[in-house]
Amino acid sequence: MRWTADQVLALAPDAASRKAGSKLGAAGPWSEVGSSDDGTVWGLCKGSGSKPYQTVVDIADASGPAYKCSCPSRKFPCKHALGLLLLWAGGDAAVPTGEAPAWAGQWLAGRRKRAEEKKAGDISGSPSGAADPEAARRRAERRAERVTAGAVELEQRLADLLRAGLATAEQSGYGLWEETAARMVDAQAQGLAGRVRELGAIPSTGPGWPVRLLEECALLHLLGQGWLRRERLPDALAATVRSRIGLPASADGPPVRDRWLVLAQYDTADTRLTTRRIWLYGTDSHRTVLLLSYGAAGRAPELALPVGLALEAEVSAYPGAGQLRVALGEQFAPPAPTAIRPRGVTTSQAAARYGDALRDDPWLESVPVTLGRVVPTPDGDSWQLADADEDAALPLTPAARSRPGLWRLVALSGGAPVMVFGECGHQGFTPLTAWPEGPGGGAIALC
Repeated sequence: MRWTADQVLALAPDAASRKAGSKLGAAGPWSEVGSSDDGTVWGLCKGSGSKPYQTVVDIADASGPAYKCSCPSRKFPCKHALGLLLLWAGGDAAVPTGEAPAWAGQWLAGRRKRAEEKKAGDISGSPSGAADPEAARRRAERRAERVTAGAVELEQRLADLLRAGLATAEQSGYGLWEETAARMVDAQAQGLAGRVRELGAIPSTGPGWPVRLLEECALLHLLGQGWLRRERLPDALAATVRSRIGLPASADGPPVRDRWLVLAQYDTADTRLTTRRIWLYGTDSHRTVLLLSYGAAGRAPELALPVGLALEAEVSAYPGAGQLRVALGEQFAPPAPTAIRPRGVTTSQAAARYGDALRDDPWLESVPVTLGRVVPTPDGDSWQLADADEDAALPLTPAARSRPGLWRLVALSGGAPVMVFGECGHQGFTPLTAWPEGPGGGAIALC
């Protein structure tokens, strides 16, 4: 089954690539294009030089499409790969089925050989598995000691702030918090460092900031105390505390095989890292799980699964109470479009689901929820999702109200109920994907 244009453009690393790729989604600059039954698309694209660019895409790759292009672009996928996929999405008339040319076949054979070697290596045991367990235990103990020292210091900083009064936070400026965050980084407590940096930004967030600052201080204090008293916690909650502190963990849960629908994919970035979040829904297990993928600053992560595709694969859960993060395991079929939709709930059920989740993870910002039948409606200067089946509504988060996706949602609804997947938390609801009411309508990405 061919992808839609929206699913192809969801792979673009930025808006400029989307625009440039869209221009190349017509037959004009392409020659010798074709596709194979095993999920390969290839073609030659006329550029500014004398030789056309050789472009090939492996759609059947386990971690999403893989690309190869002879152009000098450092973006992945480049505009030529996007244009080729857009052309392929148009149907067999534009990109017929055939045998791959030698240059495309060689690249594909090399990729799949390396994948088989990696799989064989994973089965036989990686070099890291033979590491000295005693040395690993000593390293873990040393890191735990540094984190403990950092948590104790942070507790003192918070006590000093409350003793002096919250107003001093505005007077001290961001520098004090950045210094404290740097100390947490030195203590190898990246989770604490990230929350401390968020504290420093709160005094500039407008009216009511002291209340928000106190709330965040309380959560930070709870996390620090959770670490210092981790031996007294239930195992699952202790694992959640370690995760929130920033300690690494392995996906040690039993593999769960299912047909996973890609609900949403979006990136967040800072000066050091790009984080990609991919929400999946198990059509048999009815579980919603999260894949995380990372890339260096300015580069998109490798894992890419456009909204509306489904893949049959195994996933393994990370430890922690109420944790939804999983690792992608063996894949049994390439991602393909599907008309399957997740189960929907009402707005009041969504709010209750977030409340229940906080019992397992008090630091949880939001939970993934699919709202069954809601209508986007204005609410003064804001927007909300009004439930079509009950007298209730969920406000949209400030971030959601400033995104172009809000207007796509409003246009899709046209005043009628729609199904919306997103994240429901203490600030409201952030819509990520929507489906029109009734069968047949495909998923529309809103982020």
